[in-house]
Amino acid sequence: MDQSLREAARTGNVGELYTLIQRDGNVLRCFDEVEFIETPLHVAAAEGCIGFAMEIMSLKPSFARKLNQLGMSPIHLAVEKGHKEMVLRFLEIDIDLARVKGKNGETPLHYISKFGNCDGLLDKFLEACPDCIRDVTVQNRSALHIAVENKRFDVLRVLIEALRKKEYYREMVNRKDEDGNTALHLAARNDQLEMVKLLLNCKADRQAQNLDGSTPLQVAEQHNSSESTTVLRGFSIPFVSNFSYRVDKQIVKYVTKASSLIFHDMESISEQDRNALLVILGLLLTATYQTSLSPPGGVWQGPQGNSSPRSTVIEDRESPGNIGTAVMDKYYFLLFYSLTYVVFIVAYFLTLALLKPFPYGFRTALQVLLAFLAMCFDQSISSIAPTFQIAIILLFRSSDAGYSLRILFPFLPEDKSWV
Repeated sequence: MDQSLREAARTGNVGELYTLIQRDGNVLRCFDEVEFIETPLHVAAAEGCIGFAMEIMSLKPSFARKLNQLGMSPIHLAVEKGHKEMVLRFLEIDIDLARVKGKNGETPLHYISKFGNCDGLLDKFLEACPDCIRDVTVQNRSALHIAVENKRFDVLRVLIEALRKKEYYREMVNRKDEDGNTALHLAARNDQLEMVKLLLNCKADRQAQNLDGSTPLQVAEQHNSSESTTVLRGFSIPFVSNFSYRVDKQIVKYVTKASSLIFHDMESISEQDRNALLVILGLLLTATYQTSLSPPGGVWQGPQGNSSPRSTVIEDRESPGNIGTAVMDKYYFLLFYSLTYVVFIVAYFLTLALLKPFPYGFRTALQVLLAFLAMCFDQSISSIAPTFQIAIILLFRSSDAGYSLRILFPFLPEDKSWV
C-alpha cells in the first residue's frame, strides 16, 4: 500500500484520500486484484476513523469483505480494537458483515466472545443479527465455546439470554466442537464455577460425552477442578438430561406453531374483550390454585385432634401416606396435577400477555404478584404430592414449561419480572 494512502487512512484524512485519487484514478484498483491484502479500510477500522472508513466503503464496498494476510476483515479489526461505533456503522451499511468468516472460520461475534463485551457491543450486535449466534468455526466451536474458553462470563451470560428466545436454544447450549466437547465440558475443565452453574441452570446436558467418552463431571475430575466437580456431582442424574432435551424439542416445535396461530392478532383485541378475558383467566387461576389447597379426597392426617384445617378427616382406615399428602392414588395425582399445571401456567402467561397495555409501574407490580402466586402454587402441589418422586417429576416439567412458554409469548418483558 502506498505510504501516503496508509497515512491518510491512519489519520482519517478524507481530503488527502481524494488528493491521491486525483493524482492516480486507479489508486484503489490494485486492492481488488489481490485476494488477501490489507486495504485502507482495514487501516481505518483498526484506528477507529469512522468518517474515512465510511467514505472508503461508499467508494469500494467490496473492501468490507476483504481479508488481510492474517485472515481478518475490517469489522474483525474494529471488534478486536474495541471500536464499538465503527462496528455498528458497518452493520448499518451491510448487516451481512456480522457473519463474515475470517481465519479459522471465526466471525465478528466470535471475536467479541474472545476479546470481551466492550461497552455493551454484544447486545447491539445480537439485536442487529440474532441468528449469527448459530455460526461456528472450522473447529465447530460456537460463540459459547469461545466465551467459556476465554473465561468471559459476561459474554456467556448475554449469549445465553439471547438463546433463551430461540427454538434452537438447547441445540446450541449442547453443541459439540470437533473434540466432542460442549461448553459445559470446557467450563468444567477450566473450573469456571459460575459458568458451570449458569450452563447447568440452562439445561446443559450433564451426561454428554466427548470423543474420549468423558462427561463434564469426569473432565472436571481429570483436571482437578474441585469446585466444578462438587457442583456437577450434585446435579448429575443419568438419562434425565437427554430425555428432557428430546421432550423439550418437541414441545418447542408445537408451541412455536401455536404462537403464530394464536397471537398474530393480539394487538387488535378491544379493551372490552381484554377485560372479559382477564376475568375468565382470573377464574381459571383461582380454580386451579384452589385444587392445590384442597386436593380431591383431601389429605392424609395423623391421630384425631391433630388434623389440619385444610384436611378432610379420614378415620375409617389407616393412612398409608405421609401426613399432609394427598389421598389420591399417586398415578391419578400425577395425571390430575399435570393437567392442572397446564391450565394454571397457560392462564398465567395469557394474563401476563394481556397486561401489556397497562401502565409500566402498575403492570410490573401485577407481574411480581403473579410470579409470587405461581411460586406458591408450585410449592403447594409439591407439599401435597403423595411421593417425593412425583413432586420431583412435576417440578422438573414445570421448570421447562417456563422456557417453552417464553417462546409462545415473545412479547413479554425482557426482565425477570414475568418469571
